[in-house]
Amino acid sequence: MSLFKKLFTALKSNSISQKDWDEIRAQLIASDLGPKLVDQLILKCKSLKPEDARESITEEVSSWLSAKPRNILNSEAKTRTILIVGVNGAGKTTSAAKLANYLKSQGSSVLLAAADTFRAAATDQIRTWAKSIDVEVIFGEENSDPASVAFSAITKAKASNLDYLVIDTAGRLHTKQNLMDELAKIVRVVQKQSTVNEILLVVDSTTGQNGMSQAATFIEAVNISGFIVTKLDGSAKGGIAIAIEKATGLPIKFVGTGEGIDDFTPFDQDAYLAGLFD
Repeated sequence: MSLFKKLFTALKSNSISQKDWDEIRAQLIASDLGPKLVDQLILKCKSLKPEDARESITEEVSSWLSAKPRNILNSEAKTRTILIVGVNGAGKTTSAAKLANYLKSQGSSVLLAAADTFRAAATDQIRTWAKSIDVEVIFGEENSDPASVAFSAITKAKASNLDYLVIDTAGRLHTKQNLMDELAKIVRVVQKQSTVNEILLVVDSTTGQNGMSQAATFIEAVNISGFIVTKLDGSAKGGIAIAIEKATGLPIKFVGTGEGIDDFTPFDQDAYLAGLFD
């Protein structure tokens, strides 16, 4: 990734022209770090000695990342419920399946729920994934009430004493009110029987600042607890992870790095920062 390579190279030279600063600024903005953070970082860099640059910048960027836990939150209930939300096309349904596969690989029992009933392709997709990873999935008829699918799923998960229920939800964004009502209803239905431990928002890292707008919309609508960032494959666009955490104070909990079912891991803050600097 080496997001800050050009910046470090310039600082080591101990002689940076305005043209150099302009080029560095343009490169950092292109990484989706965002103009405000870029200008804040450059202002700090202009006051640094070359020998102090790496440590100071690392501390600065680290302070922008969320301090909240990155693990899945625990509860007294045996079955932990995770809602996966996000706009269509962000990788939401695939992320739900990948999360289920990850949890299963950790020795947990998992049930999937296809509550995106308004898009037949979403149900077909998650059923195909579920079959490939040998995880049961609860689904309903096309255009049926998503909350009814969630109700059936939490009932099944509790009766079977399963460790996790992962619910894929619809990604329509035609009005904020519809989104809020739909997701809030699913939460209410689940909470009548159990706790909703996590509501994870899936953000496509390649959508840049548009991803920030999506995050703001969902945070306004429901109690987002963290993020799954998809397509974070080592490209220079990796700055969006910093920008999202700085803007929201919420942690990235998982990242999708490829198309395969195993291309999904917990977000490693130290490894991420190392990738930005080295």
